[in-house]
Amino acid sequence: MNQGTLRLSADLSALELSLLAALVLLSWILLALEVRRRGGRGLPVLLSGVLGVGLLSLAVARPVRVREGGVERGARVVALVDRSERLLLPGDTEESRRALGKRAVEALRERFRGQRLEVWSFGDGALVPERDGAPPKGAAPNGTTPNGASPSSAAPLSAASDLIGALGEAAQLPGERPAAVVVLSDGRLSTPGPLEGVPSSGGGSSSEAATVLGRHPTGVPLHTVSLASRIPRDRSIRAVRTTGSAVAHQAFPLTVEAGCEPTAWCHDAEIVVRELLEQSAPRELARGRVEFARGVGVVELSVTVERAGSRVLEVAMETADGDEVPQNDRKLVPIEVRRDRTRILHVAGRPTYDVRALRLFLKADESIDLVTFFILRTPNSRSDAVEGELSLIPFPVDELFTEHLASFDAIILQDIDARAYGLAPYFPALSDYVTKGGGLILVGGPGAYAGGGYAHSPLAEVLPVEVPASPDAVVKKSFEPRYTAAGLAAPMLAGLRDALGTRLPWLEGANRVGPARPGAFVLWEHPGVEVTGAGRSGPMPLLSLGESGDGRSIALGIDGSHLLRFGELGARASGRGHTALWEGLLGWLMRDPRYEAAQLRGPSPCFAGHPFELTVTPLPDMADEVTISLERLGDAEPLSAEQAAPRRAQGARSGRPVVVSMPGLPTGAYAARARVGEAPAARWVFVCEEGGGSWADSRPDPDRLRKLAELSHGQAVDAAHVDDLPLPAAERVLAFSTSRPLLPDWAWATLATVAIAAHFWLRRAGGYA
Repeated sequence: MNQGTLRLSADLSALELSLLAALVLLSWILLALEVRRRGGRGLPVLLSGVLGVGLLSLAVARPVRVREGGVERGARVVALVDRSERLLLPGDTEESRRALGKRAVEALRERFRGQRLEVWSFGDGALVPERDGAPPKGAAPNGTTPNGASPSSAAPLSAASDLIGALGEAAQLPGERPAAVVVLSDGRLSTPGPLEGVPSSGGGSSSEAATVLGRHPTGVPLHTVSLASRIPRDRSIRAVRTTGSAVAHQAFPLTVEAGCEPTAWCHDAEIVVRELLEQSAPRELARGRVEFARGVGVVELSVTVERAGSRVLEVAMETADGDEVPQNDRKLVPIEVRRDRTRILHVAGRPTYDVRALRLFLKADESIDLVTFFILRTPNSRSDAVEGELSLIPFPVDELFTEHLASFDAIILQDIDARAYGLAPYFPALSDYVTKGGGLILVGGPGAYAGGGYAHSPLAEVLPVEVPASPDAVVKKSFEPRYTAAGLAAPMLAGLRDALGTRLPWLEGANRVGPARPGAFVLWEHPGVEVTGAGRSGPMPLLSLGESGDGRSIALGIDGSHLLRFGELGARASGRGHTALWEGLLGWLMRDPRYEAAQLRGPSPCFAGHPFELTVTPLPDMADEVTISLERLGDAEPLSAEQAAPRRAQGARSGRPVVVSMPGLPTGAYAARARVGEAPAARWVFVCEEGGGSWADSRPDPDRLRKLAELSHGQAVDAAHVDDLPLPAAERVLAFSTSRPLLPDWAWATLATVAIAAHFWLRRAGGYA
């Protein structure tokens, strides 16, 4: 398309041209007033003056004829498609909202075929380009988008729909300002919240309307396409909240909010709260009923968790007949349970220097609530004392290991003969205690391990070493314990290594134990005794760590750790070695992050069925191969071989994170263990849910989309009427431009000179001069 126009000289600014026009107009007005006042033959004077001033102004402005040629192209349109996991919910038909959204995008491409349409998906992170068989508009020359995403990468599902952030990022895309923006969503946006004048059930405040328009370019219409309007029949757990912090052994309130639509279909439901444990059935914590009023019901429950650390609560509601989204009838809630004080039961079979040193350490720590027993009298001990004068009472074994067992965070059994003191019948309870999250330390001595009846017992099954039934229960030979590779890397022994290096005190003997169980870690070993068992052989373990279910256990096969405090070697470090040893062991037993070999973190949230990544950050001074394994919590079906297979990553460097790719997992709670080299594994608990929190409320919100369109002078349609969206005006692209002056500069100057000379001659002739 070619066209010609007249323009003034390009070397004059708009201000200069405006000033010239004002001077010309002023000259004409003054001349007209003069002619009117003088009268007579004033018309020739007026006309010549107007002509002279006009030609003089044209000599200054120097008009040119411009000839331009170009083509018209479609306007730039940016489409933002919601990629929240919520879009997998049912839509107005049997298909999902996401499937409807894909068809709506195709209809949008057809509607704006003559326009420059860019399609991006948004969630709670950076914009991701949606492919249509070609690189998206706005991609950088190297094939990447402005936010660093690859055009060929699939858009990951998101936990939220941050439209405000998406508009802000879209405004930074390269290229000219778009002529229109189209948002495709079901309306239940994370931001903005409910808009003023819109009766919405979402979160947020009406002031967010100004925020979203502030991010949106002024004058650019914001069109919206609603991907759902029908409210599915659904009864769900919408939120689970706690007040304050959860403390082990203390009841805390749990508020469960449930929703139900349509309200005419709703009826009350039972809510059950369970704690999901590893290698054990869930433990029921609370139960109650929720009653619905106008589609919402709230129930307050009192919950007590016995174990501190990372725990997972399952809040489940009975599924109603006809529920279209039964997946949101169950919510998995990770919580951090802290300790008010660490409650420890210390039971010793006889008073020794080793017992005394450990008891002094435990009593000196103000964060420990210690219950300790020195057993001096067995049930069969003879008493010749007069009734009422016996000060030694029988060991209250039944009361401790039935009524009060769950109240302890850790149990230390030190050199105690389980047969003599009636402890053996409670081994199943102690084993169950460890499996459900308790901590156990078995300290050596003549009455421990095989010498105390622990061999082949239920309690031996949760220890990190095998306990063989051997008549020779003690190895009587002087030796110095030796660090293993794991012991040299273990963070819980770092304080001891700092105090004494790799030196350990000479000991006169040790308990005879078998090899370490699979998954256990040996930190100290005997330099001169080899053991075999269950197809394994090697130096006899002296200090071993292990996990069983949700709990941890430590096997210390010596009774000479007091030499780190009172002995010659301990004196060199002023007794700090003994404190450092037991602080590290108890810290690891209680899952203190300082004594874990690495920090392990993953996605939040994790969506069931979708691959994800776990990030392992080794502690300083640790660098080796990283191995990650998964275990499912509760009594759900075990993982497949492919899902449970350990994942390895090479090249872990001191203090630097390592990312390990994991496969998609079924809905459930999981314990991930990361092992850095030979160090004991670090544990992290997480949950994967179908839809996550975005499925808690399945109702769409088309009214919010309508209001957004109204506020920005756009148009709101549903997915079936994308063709009703207005087309922006086409843009003209200039291909060439030529200019020629109407007259040469000297010609304008000559004409202006002649005209002004004629004007002055006429003025003189008319008596004006």
